[in-house]
Amino acid sequence: MKLGFFTACLPSWSLEEVAAYASGQGYQCLEVAAWPVQPGRDFEAPHLPVATWSGADVERVRGVLDRTGLEISSLGYYENNLVGDLARREEIRTHLKRCIDVAQSLGVPYMGTFIGRDPSLSVVANMAEAERVFPELVDYAGERGVKLMIENCVMEGWHPDGYPGNIAYSPELWEWMTTRLGLYLNWDPSHLAWIGIDPVETLRPFAPYIVHVQAKDVELFPERRNQFGFYGAVGKGGNPWYTGWWRYRVPGRGVVDWTRVVDRLYEVGFTGTVSVEHEDPVWGGTPEKVVEGLRIAYGTLRPLIGPL
Repeated sequence: MKLGFFTACLPSWSLEEVAAYASGQGYQCLEVAAWPVQPGRDFEAPHLPVATWSGADVERVRGVLDRTGLEISSLGYYENNLVGDLARREEIRTHLKRCIDVAQSLGVPYMGTFIGRDPSLSVVANMAEAERVFPELVDYAGERGVKLMIENCVMEGWHPDGYPGNIAYSPELWEWMTTRLGLYLNWDPSHLAWIGIDPVETLRPFAPYIVHVQAKDVELFPERRNQFGFYGAVGKGGNPWYTGWWRYRVPGRGVVDWTRVVDRLYEVGFTGTVSVEHEDPVWGGTPEKVVEGLRIAYGTLRPLIGPL
């Protein structure tokens, strides 16, 4: 098992700068954000020039890895592959396939994304649409030696009423997406904790499909839930991600029991990367605060994962 982090938390830094920090802190891997350049969309870092990828880029990135001793555990482009706007859906599909090509050129085994959802349709109708959309993507990745994996983020901000905007939020749906679609899981316990699922109890049944882990914590405020209800605040003040009763934290600052999580991962034979996904507002806002959050996460997880 190795420890890394998702580079999306440092969108203003180059890949070279991120890698230098990661190596110096003691991280072993990077889950590299691979969004296209989209001005004004924070947290969607374009750390690889996917649209113009060339042999020179391959050599440059390999040089960064050689100098720092890091590995790339996965590429990440987490977008809505079922978005109702078909022109936008095609843009996402095209970029995702380019990301898969980049992963192949670098020998990266996993490509992370979302299933997503058209919020005008039911979950069942979206499942039927996913069965039409995803086989081509899964086959495209497989032909290039890449596994397509889905993060189990609820993505409630994609739904106007705060309902799940990514239909991969529960073990019931994981069973469908792994067996019917051939997808794998980038498992994140923080999303399970706030919807009432014990993260640890999901690990053993889905061990064959959990190929990557995103380490994110969540802080709950049950007294606020008494005001807003489970689905969170209706008045969001222009922020679709405001729920009113919970927020994401770096590992060690929320309710996830990381000792139990890592122990169960060892028990089920997980040998992949545990990748910190830093979305903590307390340790966010500036690169200096972000790297302090990554230091806190490292201090929480490194003793559990073991020696280098």
